[in-house]
Amino acid sequence: MKNIQTVGHAKFWKDDNNIINLKFNSIEDYYIFDLTAAKKYVSIITDLCNGIPMSFIIDLRGFHGTFSTEAANFIAKSSDLIKLRISEAFILNSIGTKLLIASYKRIYDPLTPHITCNDIDTATQYCIENSDLYDKGS
Repeated sequence: MKNIQTVGHAKFWKDDNNIINLKFNSIEDYYIFDLTAAKKYVSIITDLCNGIPMSFIIDLRGFHGTFSTEAANFIAKSSDLIKLRISEAFILNSIGTKLLIASYKRIYDPLTPHITCNDIDTATQYCIENSDLYDKGS
């Protein structure tokens, strides 16, 4: 793990495969991801990528909550993230979170390739394959 950054309930790092990882710490209370948090997250991701497009692993196991419309729209439409986001792998362990991500992808960001899964190995493999395809197309 390289350059770990923490903000609120989330930890960010770039792994040895040049994949950006985001993991939410255990959240007991219902959490609403708002625009302020979204702006902080984009800033951290932009810093970790350092101008190089990468795939993202978003580990939402243990996440209980939702996102504001403003935050979802900001994350999906951020010109910084659009330039940097190759693909996304969402690690989930609840049907509620799976429905939340499915709605987000359908409404806000239907273009970024993504997968939902329940383990880090599947997520990592998906991201490596997408990064390799991206590199071959560049």
